[in-house]
Amino acid sequence: MKIAISGLNNTDNPAPGIPVAKSLKDEYSLVGLSYDPNEPGVYQGVFEKVYLMPYPTLGYEEFKKRITEIKQKSDIDVIIPNLDAELPLYIKYQNDIEKLGIKTYLPSLECFEMRDKSKLPEFSKKIGVKHPKTIEIVSLDDLIKATKELGFPVMIKGNYYKAYKAFNLDEAIEFYYKISNEWGFPLLVQEVISGIEINFVGIADGERLIAGVGMKKLTTTELGKVWSGVSIKNNALFEASKKFVQTAGWRGAFEFEAMSDGKDIYLIEINPRFPAWVYFATMLGINLPKIMIDLLNGKKVNENFEYPVEKMYIRYTDETTVDFNKFSTLISKKEI
Repeated sequence: MKIAISGLNNTDNPAPGIPVAKSLKDEYSLVGLSYDPNEPGVYQGVFEKVYLMPYPTLGYEEFKKRITEIKQKSDIDVIIPNLDAELPLYIKYQNDIEKLGIKTYLPSLECFEMRDKSKLPEFSKKIGVKHPKTIEIVSLDDLIKATKELGFPVMIKGNYYKAYKAFNLDEAIEFYYKISNEWGFPLLVQEVISGIEINFVGIADGERLIAGVGMKKLTTTELGKVWSGVSIKNNALFEASKKFVQTAGWRGAFEFEAMSDGKDIYLIEINPRFPAWVYFATMLGINLPKIMIDLLNGKKVNENFEYPVEKMYIRYTDETTVDFNKFSTLISKKEI
């Protein structure tokens, strides 16, 4: 079986592709799908071949043309998409992609839209957890009104990517332009919950939670990406993740992000994919990408939530060298 994996950025703002690939490379042949020849994961020697992809904004026909070429050249059987910006395309056209002879393991479009950031206040009530007060904005006037209502500090968030904590109006305006210029509208202004951030990464089959691991963030990057963390078992987080799966009928990977104030947990975000720290779960004995492939192949998979707690996760940088002709070849031929 040959598996194609996207999301190969591996900087201090890492995408999930390389952690997913590391979880699968010992058992499967892997092909990388990249949107940028500068992504470090292209050159880490994990993939037998890497292809440049058209941006998702170009639509399904461009995607279909390219993925058909890749299917003919590398005979891929499965794609694991790992980027929020591409997931709507993969989810909307998953049946068409399967007709091309390529399997995916994804939720329905209805499920995907159910956990949209703008809909989380209502969805939180359905699964019995709290949610920070959040205001959707589309203009500078909206931003000013929202910050007056919520007070500072506040989180300024894009609907797909980026989140910054603003401590005053000048910072809020700076982040407003920074996010909207790159990702458009709407934006979200959200109250800040004091406490610790706890996350759960899991895999579900459309009816039940199959496996997963809980983690508490210790240090993060400027964009909130975990830099160090520790494995935990938090019953409220676990039960909320199970309730999410059952309520949404979720099929596929997900990350449940929450804040704990010591008494309650507040749902912050539900990412519809593996997070960049998914290899931590693999190292703890729960290989979620491998479980996804087993489910995709119709294998019977037992529930698994047994992993050691108080194991520390450390992310670090590394360096390598490659021939520059790899980079130039990828640009000119769109594959290496």
